[in-house]
Amino acid sequence: MQVFFHGMILAMGLILPLGVQNLFVFTQGAAQPTLLRALPVVITASLCDTVLIVLAVQGVSLFIASFAWIKILFLMIGVGFLAYMGWLTWNSTWTGNDAGTGKGLGVKQQISFAVTVSLFNPHAVLDTIGVIGTSAIQYSIVLCKKG
Repeated sequence: MQVFFHGMILAMGLILPLGVQNLFVFTQGAAQPTLLRALPVVITASLCDTVLIVLAVQGVSLFIASFAWIKILFLMIGVGFLAYMGWLTWNSTWTGNDAGTGKGLGVKQQISFAVTVSLFNPHAVLDTIGVIGTSAIQYSIVLCKKG
């Protein structure tokens, strides 16, 4: 039961804060005329999160921590991502009437943008690899000792 409650508290702490990915999913849900048209972004974001969580639980965080050049590479990618997202936000025009008008992104645009905000977002990588990965390590050690 302790593992279940730890997982639930961890999930709520990571899901509730609105990040770039959550905001994108919410805006596409509001901008698309039907639920079916917003489904590609939801499925893509879910699959990307699943991949990141599986990698974190499998011990990728230990691998990344052992090589300084990988940490620097992730840092440069994160800075580039945040700069690009800031530039897009700064240059976007928002009228306030976009939600519900049916002017959402197309399927290919939804999928590519969802992959971008899911996998290149430094907060998502830190949350999954850093927080979930290091939390999972303690349970894998316990299982190995008992096994």
